[in-house]
Amino acid sequence: MDRLAGYQITQQRQPVAVDGVLTYSLIGGKKKSGVIRKTVAIKQIQLEQDSGKSLHDDIRSQTLIDLNRAGVGLMELVMEPDMSCGEEAAAAVRELQLILQALGTCQGNMSEGQLRVDANVSVHKPGEPLGIRAEVKNINSVRYLAKAIDYEIQRQIDILQKGGTVQNETRAYDSKTGETIPMRDKEGLQDYRFMPEPNLPPLIVYEDNASLPTGIDACQAVVVQKIREGLPELPSVKRDRLVQTYGILPEHSFTLVNEDGLVEFFEAVLKATKREPRKVIGWVTNEVLGHLKQQDMSVSQSPISPSALAELLELQEKGRISSSVAKQVFQEMWRSPGRTAPQIIQEQDLGLVSDAAQLHSICQKVVDSHPDEVLAIKNGNKKVLNKLMGLVQKETKGRADPVLLREILQKKTS
Repeated sequence: MDRLAGYQITQQRQPVAVDGVLTYSLIGGKKKSGVIRKTVAIKQIQLEQDSGKSLHDDIRSQTLIDLNRAGVGLMELVMEPDMSCGEEAAAAVRELQLILQALGTCQGNMSEGQLRVDANVSVHKPGEPLGIRAEVKNINSVRYLAKAIDYEIQRQIDILQKGGTVQNETRAYDSKTGETIPMRDKEGLQDYRFMPEPNLPPLIVYEDNASLPTGIDACQAVVVQKIREGLPELPSVKRDRLVQTYGILPEHSFTLVNEDGLVEFFEAVLKATKREPRKVIGWVTNEVLGHLKQQDMSVSQSPISPSALAELLELQEKGRISSSVAKQVFQEMWRSPGRTAPQIIQEQDLGLVSDAAQLHSICQKVVDSHPDEVLAIKNGNKKVLNKLMGLVQKETKGRADPVLLREILQKKTS
């Protein structure tokens, strides 16, 4: 068992890394379409050691000490004040979260304390120095981070507009009220009394093997080049690859990468079907992910496998079922895991109606009962034909072959 120091160890004076950059992206524009890439400077990354935490019970007037995480190594990443709203901060933290997950550093689950965010917020007029900042501590979700920052920005603006002064203080975010509340004053609490830790050996980082001093074993040194060569596909690289390889929209690449396992699900469907990626992406992001979100399930828990979805899409592509029936079959597959698309189509008689005589009869009935629409079509309003097609599809419960249906209606209304 590791020795618990009983105090917090930090690299505050000599951080392991300085002067970095994190590139992140967010969906921009009035309609939230298009991707805006931004960067935030990283001042430093330092390693620390958790020393536990105090839990204050105001009702019973007692304080409890939680040492479950005492001695656990922590990485603290300090960003420069390069972001201007909660949305930007949330996007940057989400990108960091995805990078940590890709590297296998941690799962980055904020609600379980694997990743926490402290937000320093200040406001100032253009051209003036940065204002007095307040720190919002221990925010435990990306969504709350955006809300906490935006609330704090507005709170400080309101204070200044009323002629007041923003206090340099530590605040907490109350998710129930959507407000930040005071925790403690920062004034007079700057001296943390850091002192050297004699039991920590120096950590020396080398750029590449060529820079290793003679006599140093490469296996015992931290070599940046070696680490860089072993990096997995990082989120930004993966998004670019998805867009370039499959021709999907950048917004769709964000949806795929943001959900653990969804990229693999999407690519597995593509391998099992001949449908174009742009036709598959809607099914994966709207139908599959939509159902998963509704039931608070992960991708690995999906009752419909990639191969099962691919089989359904192939039936639609071959003209065996209509698009509306395909969604109906999908719903049934979701409710009854293990039942295949062909089984459901056969049992419920959902195949396309391709019998010309039967369709002629139904079309004639619709044409006869809608003389105004037929006249409009004959006068050149071709869009009205879609209304008649919809009426026929209603009669056939969405099972009419659309190609044959259009051909028959065009002849009957010409």
